[in-house]
Amino acid sequence: MKLETFFEKFDLFADAPDAVVKLRELVLKLAFSGQLSGSAADGIGGNTGWEERTIESICALMTPGFACSKSHQVENGHVHLRTHNVSILGTLNFDLLVRIDPEKVDPQKAAIRRGDILFNNTNSQELVGKTALVDRDYEFGFSNHITRLRLKEDAFPAYVVYYLTMLRNSGYFAKLCTRWINQAAINTDALKAQSIPFPPLPEQKRIVAKVDELMALCDRLEAQQQERESRERDLARAALARFAEAPTPANLDLLFHQSFAVSPADLRKAILTLAIDGTLVRTSSKETQFGEVVNLLGGYAFKSEWFTKSSGVRLVRNQNISHGELDWRETEYLPTDRAHEFEKWALRPGDLVLSLNRPFISTGLKLAWITDADCPCLLVQRIVCLRPDPERLLAQYLYFWCNAPHFYRDAHVVPSSGVPYIAPNRVAKMTMQLPPLAEQRRIVAKVEQLMALVDQLEVQQAAARTTAEKLLEAAVAELTSES
Repeated sequence: MKLETFFEKFDLFADAPDAVVKLRELVLKLAFSGQLSGSAADGIGGNTGWEERTIESICALMTPGFACSKSHQVENGHVHLRTHNVSILGTLNFDLLVRIDPEKVDPQKAAIRRGDILFNNTNSQELVGKTALVDRDYEFGFSNHITRLRLKEDAFPAYVVYYLTMLRNSGYFAKLCTRWINQAAINTDALKAQSIPFPPLPEQKRIVAKVDELMALCDRLEAQQQERESRERDLARAALARFAEAPTPANLDLLFHQSFAVSPADLRKAILTLAIDGTLVRTSSKETQFGEVVNLLGGYAFKSEWFTKSSGVRLVRNQNISHGELDWRETEYLPTDRAHEFEKWALRPGDLVLSLNRPFISTGLKLAWITDADCPCLLVQRIVCLRPDPERLLAQYLYFWCNAPHFYRDAHVVPSSGVPYIAPNRVAKMTMQLPPLAEQRRIVAKVEQLMALVDQLEVQQAAARTTAEKLLEAAVAELTSES
């Protein structure tokens, strides 16, 4: 497969995660294999003129920057470039400029010139090694977390920037760096010793010209992809709004149309919202206070010295509550001979348990069912057991009601400092529109039907992404093997 064909067929791979990012990485990989310019880098030492050099050998100067504390920052001072000014795309980013007292500027490090290279020597492990080409002269200083490279005449700056960018993208610098808490660094000696495949100057320029051309194509593809995704989001919002106004079968089918790409998470939220406000299934509901139809049982403050690791009655703790089910990977036990002391906190199959600390996670509310397989188990503090009045409220309806977006809005407390939580007394005072039991059953049946469709959609979307990713991997493998 030719690279041009790869670009032409990009729509086949567009749904793969980070497709354009991987395309940029492929372009650089092919460039330094010699495939883009028509001469192979594996001819190092042969007739092609490629040779193995070090960064130190192609530099006239390698200059580390200087540190300057926040206390010396001043308005309208001398620009002091920081690590965030070096982008991951090989360019400088001037969105946020730090300015410092001109008297604190090292005169030897007060400016950068066109053709200089700025190498980010200290950052997070993921970002260390970012490299930027200086496009014109600037009277800007630079941080000690940046090293300025000024090349000899036989080295083309853009070629070196692309090569160092390829190394960072591939994870090379993440492995090479020295690491400590929250930071990583490439020391000067390691940078000096770094090897680089080095063709003659005309060849470097040809490679850069080709890479520039292909990167411009990547930019256009990325812009087209973003425009398409924006249109799809707009269509999805319109489809959701239409369904909310009239939850008819036709409008429901529209939500699952492949052109709209409504996210499963948004679909689930919409379905639950319509279910609990009486729109999904028309009902005759009555406003009821939550605490009138749900018994809230708080957990017991078991002492940790009572716990055992291997046997006894399991304790339901915050870390055991997932979305819809319990997770017993981290289990603590109370000795069996003491369980009778705490019968009040013994949970039963069909109970719902709600985490009160950090109650919302990526998959949703930490609200779980207690099953036969979970019992016997005991309820620990900072968890509340929800037991609905069986004559007035179905447990499954309660589960859907709590998972609807309104519950996050009305029950969730995010303090200015500390851990987000849910206050049981606040929940008990919440009002709910409560239909008769027969209508609750109809709502539950409808929600379960729609959630099953959403699950199918989610599987289909995941399969499409997997297929696109495999196609992308196969195409990349074919292209790189040809080199």
